[in-house]
Amino acid sequence: MKIIKPIKATYAASLVLLLLAGLVSQPACADSAGIRDEALLKTTDGGQIYAQICQGCHMPKGQGAIGAGHYPAFAHNPTMSSAPYMALTILGGRRNMPAFASRDPGDSEQESFIAPIWLTDAQVASVINYIRTHFGNDYKDAITADEVKALHPGSTR
Repeated sequence: MKIIKPIKATYAASLVLLLLAGLVSQPACADSAGIRDEALLKTTDGGQIYAQICQGCHMPKGQGAIGAGHYPAFAHNPTMSSAPYMALTILGGRRNMPAFASRDPGDSEQESFIAPIWLTDAQVASVINYIRTHFGNDYKDAITADEVKALHPGSTR
């Protein structure tokens, strides 16, 4: 019986230390967990933007996915023939896809589960041009950053 009491005391002390450690520890934040690479998000390379943002839902080969949501395929998709349609979708979002342009230039804290990713007009044009020339698509008419800029929701440009 004398051996059991020191074991109980050691167990109790360990439990108290674990509980205290849990109270003072900081939760991991998504941005600090390496989920996305902020340096790569500064690129204007359409392939890198696709790899960092789009392929998580639309898949690496642009085949799309169905499961928890519906993520349309880019591969051999005739809808990709319209660069302005793609730009409007990226800028304003569609169904469960988030917007990648701020609806209000002064509003950096729109409702979102994670910190929003805002793409520049050049990045939007670049990823559109990448998608439209990959995954079996062969659309030669590229969209420009100025054309994307004119499509921003509420734009009078």
